[in-house]
Amino acid sequence: MATSAITPTAAGLRALSHPTRLKMLMLLRLEGPATATGLAGRLELNTGATSYHLRQLAEHGFIEEDAERGDARDRWWRAAHQSTRAGLRFDDAEEAESAESYLQSVAMMYTESLMQAVSERRHLPTAWQRASTTSDWHLRLTPERAEQLTDALAALVDSWSEQEDGEDTPGAGDFVVNLNAFPRPGTVVLDETAL
Repeated sequence: MATSAITPTAAGLRALSHPTRLKMLMLLRLEGPATATGLAGRLELNTGATSYHLRQLAEHGFIEEDAERGDARDRWWRAAHQSTRAGLRFDDAEEAESAESYLQSVAMMYTESLMQAVSERRHLPTAWQRASTTSDWHLRLTPERAEQLTDALAALVDSWSEQEDGEDTPGAGDFVVNLNAFPRPGTVVLDETAL
């Protein structure tokens, strides 16, 4: 992967707001390069629809062709970045709507993933059960302090990988951290100029 993160444009967010595209991008990031046929099987889609979604992701810079793999019949794709960092403050109503659609798709994916994790939890080894949490904290903060907190948490999580130079630490497994930080709905006076 060339760079670690991409900050999409409003048009990129519109393209990424489709749940199938988000899932494809996640699979390419987590499991590595794949063909349209392989992704179609994983996502229970036809290859035509899968190819269309892959082209949309490529057009906006989320994925790229993996030239080291494949042949004349099979085109392989890989993620171009390790993560998406969405700048979600837009001045224009259409751009704001794109950001909202993207966030709704992300929230739906997070919900599906969390529900699956809850279903599997009791079957995990005890050590992984102890390491997991669905905790929340309700704090009183100014917007400036809230931004400092989310930046500090993101930096902390980024520093915790057990993978050094592509080598895994024995016993390490894939561990998901979802950071959802927001004002409690219905408690903050809305900005009338943003509506």
